[in-house]
Amino acid sequence: MADGLTIGQAAAFAGVTIKTVRHYHRLGLVPEPRRDGSGYRRYGSEDLLRLIRVRTLAGAGVPLAETAGLLDAEPERFAAALDDVRRRLTEQIEELTARRDTLHRLAHGDRALLPDRACEVLERLAGLGFRPDYVSAQREALVLSRALIPEIFDGFLARLELLVGDPEYAELTRRGWEARSWRADDPRVEELAAALADRLLADRALLEVPEALRFRTDAAARYGVVNRHREGEAPAVARLNALVEARLRAAGIGLPHC
Repeated sequence: MADGLTIGQAAAFAGVTIKTVRHYHRLGLVPEPRRDGSGYRRYGSEDLLRLIRVRTLAGAGVPLAETAGLLDAEPERFAAALDDVRRRLTEQIEELTARRDTLHRLAHGDRALLPDRACEVLERLAGLGFRPDYVSAQREALVLSRALIPEIFDGFLARLELLVGDPEYAELTRRGWEARSWRADDPRVEELAAALADRLLADRALLEVPEALRFRTDAAARYGVVNRHREGEAPAVARLNALVEARLRAAGIGLPHC
């Protein structure tokens, strides 16, 4: 090795490509070595050491833009810079892990958009014989609620959990879904609204609106998107919901006004 290594040899010894070595030269991270009599650059041990250090730092996640300042840094500054890189890498790992978990959940339908607790409730609704279109509507409402008004998501979910454990409430809810085929002025709508409101008020704590939601200037708009979901498909259901809400407000429940 009296005449030094060629760029191809230096690259192979350092575990990088020739293109990478030239890139390091352009960035000023590794000085271009002297040329021999034939005009070829020859890499000595100092050049190879520098190349290995740059490759090691880059492989550890240190941005190339920051590498030059670290190569000749004092030990304390070098350690502090590596701590900063370690912190950033940890944040990236956490983000990538979250993305991987989301991809895993995407392969399992609802679990990409809803927590396991919500998915279990939806499965129980289906198992209790609720119609697929009702379960689908609740799934969509849960997704909208979680995204738009997370403050009420837990309460909404708790009401569904109450529903699957209470035969009387479940029967009222089934009738409410059947009302989609009724006329809006059907006298049964008002009767059912009264029964539903009374049942909901029996568990008043589940209806309380979180204080955080009251400070949202757009609370009513967000609430309306969730609460009016699919109402346009059935005028009787729209009237039923309006009557239930009116009774709840009359009872002191501070629902946002849409």
